Amino acid sequence: MAGNVCALTDNNFKQEVLESDTLVLVDFWAEWCGPCKLIGPIIAELAEEYSGKVKIGKMDTDSHRNTPATYSISAIPTLILFKNGEEAERMVGAKSKNDIKSVIDGLLE
Repeated sequence: MAGNVCALTDNNFKQEVLESDTLVLVDFWAEWCGPCKLIGPIIAELAEEYSGKVKIGKMDTDSHRNTPATYSISAIPTLILFKNGEEAERMVGAKSKNDIKSVIDGLLE
């Protein structure tokens, strides 16, 4: 994963996301997914821009199936923002950087 992007697994999801003190953006993706590849660089840029304010992680839905099933991920990419261990916002499909930023900024206020 790129510098500030956390690799999420079924094993570390609880600790990294649900028990996090900060806002967490999780990108549910897969290697074969074209739209996922499209937003990959955006996710990396956001990880740099929000370093220290928002934890950003990616979960490969092919390698880790339990967590995506728990959150009813039926289409990818799906971005879920978690605040205080709870799902706060969900975005399905490729979104623009500005769209994602506006949701993050709204949750940081």
